[in-house]
Parts: sequence; C-alpha cells; structure tokens
Amino acid sequence: MQKHLLLSFLFAAAVSPAFAQSPKKTAAKPAVVTNKRPMKLRSSWGIYLSDTLPKNEVIKLLDSALIVRDEKNIKYPVLSFAFTYERHEPYLNDTTGQPALYKDFTGDNFKAAALSPVWSKGLKESLQTGDVLYFDEIIIKYAEEKFYKAPSLKISVK
Repeated sequence: MQKHLLLSFLFAAAVSPAFAQSPKKTAAKPAVVTNKRPMKLRSSWGIYLSDTLPKNEVIKLLDSALIVRDEKNIKYPVLSFAFTYERHEPYLNDTTGQPALYKDFTGDNFKAAALSPVWSKGLKESLQTGDVLYFDEIIIKYAEEKFYKAPSLKISVK
C-alpha cells in the first residue's frame, strides 16, 4: 500500500508542472480606427519642397500659398504658419580684418496659407543670394475638429 501511495505521489509531482504553466497569450489585434491621422504629410511652396532655388524663382513664389498633401495626394487647408527670414549681409571684421557674414533673423506668424502682401513686397525688394526662408509650425485642418502640424519647409536662395 505504501508502495502504491509513493508511486502515486511521485507521478502527481512529475505531472503537476505541466499543468501549472500558463497558456501563451496571442497579441491582440488593434481596433480599426476610422478617423485616424494621415500617414504622411508633405508641405510645399508652389511646386517646391524644401530646396535651394534661384533668386528669380523665389521672387515668383512670394505670392504663392503653402500646400499640404498626404500620401494619397489629398490637399488640406493651411490655417497658419510661422515664417522666418534669415538675411545674410557681408561685413569686414574689425578685429581680424577678414570678411564675414552677419545673419539677421526676422519673422512673423500668419493666419493664412500665404505671406501677407506687405511681406511679399518687402522680400521682393530685399531678397539676396544666400538668404534662407523658413516656414515652420504649419497647421492644417484635417477634419471638422482636428488640426495637425505639417512638416516645415526651408528654402535657400542661390
């Protein structure tokens, strides 16, 4: 009798670890979201993405609006953007006697898709080779109550 009891105990001890393991959990599939953010947005000014452009081409673009599209080429209205103009002016360094570049930054925030006529006119008169135009914080309207930030643009003048 003790022999059967001992064998039963050993059998139960050997089999119990197999039952004690928890079953593997499979990864839960995410729920389908219908109003999700566009996968990839790209910003452009006229037909140009961030690029180095000739001065005469940049002057033609100054009255153009920013355009934001997704990967399916759907356009979204631009509500606002921050604009910065980096102007380069050469000067002669008094200490070293070497020529150098002075960088002056000016900018403004716009509640439209294009630069204001005042800024456009001013840039047409003062734009020089080496200057840089930055379009940052581009906000678009994606859906009725959804607003997203689109990628920034950097246009260098050559």
